[in-house]
Amino acid sequence: MCGRFTLTRGERAGLEDEMGLPRGSLNPGYEPRFNIAPTDEHPIVRQRLEDRELVLAKWGLINHWTPVGKKVAGLINARAEGIDTRPAFRDAFRERRCIVPADGFFEWTGPKEARRPLWFHRPNMGLLWFAGLYESWYPQPGVRQRTFTIVTTRANEVMQPIHDRMPVILSEDAADAWLNPAENEPAHLKKFFVPPPDDLLVYRPVSPLLNSPKNDYRGLLEAWTEGSGQGRTKRRIGPHRRLHSRVSRSGRRAWIGRREVRVAASPGERQRVHPLRFNLPVRLA
Repeated sequence: MCGRFTLTRGERAGLEDEMGLPRGSLNPGYEPRFNIAPTDEHPIVRQRLEDRELVLAKWGLINHWTPVGKKVAGLINARAEGIDTRPAFRDAFRERRCIVPADGFFEWTGPKEARRPLWFHRPNMGLLWFAGLYESWYPQPGVRQRTFTIVTTRANEVMQPIHDRMPVILSEDAADAWLNPAENEPAHLKKFFVPPPDDLLVYRPVSPLLNSPKNDYRGLLEAWTEGSGQGRTKRRIGPHRRLHSRVSRSGRRAWIGRREVRVAASPGERQRVHPLRFNLPVRLA
């Protein structure tokens, strides 16, 4: 399976070029990610006419026929076997294929009470194209939300000692064919559902702090060894995460770590601060 992944590139223009996208496709607020978890928003790439298009989607596929406002768990993975016949995936497999850009993903090893993350990536840290599917539904009346899932296949020999599944990783040519809306022959598309070559990926142990999806910063990906102390490091929160603030009695000051931010609030109002929108506080119920 694939339950967490990374996209650590920081330079927007170079990343857009590598993904075959027009300049300016990435949101100006784009930031590298080191611990992408289910329900997070992430850019996906789809085909529109002759061009690739980048759109944001929430990780965890929810079908378009889901009743408006119904609380459902999104499907983060789609097994390649039966993808063209299973109701949850067959329509998207025919009409809404995408690629999910990443540069690594995690699997865990060790006993249940002491799981240790392993980070899989290219030896040269190059991009990985995960085969994906996407849908749109309405979590609230009039509010449209795009969601996606990552297609998985059987593990290659590098992965087999750790897990029996892994993401479908497409070559550049395979990515073009996968995105092509004119290609709707299941047999042609299923030929991509094979494990990647054994020399495509390497892996290393990384910080146990990755066990918490709240942690999202570059230092988590440093090589980890028993006794290195990384597992005892104070938790840090990635800048994209929602965070409950400590608000002063006046209701006008809040902190993220040691950093004070201004909160436009009336006195006595309880607030929640979104780190990307400090001037747009959200009232807690």
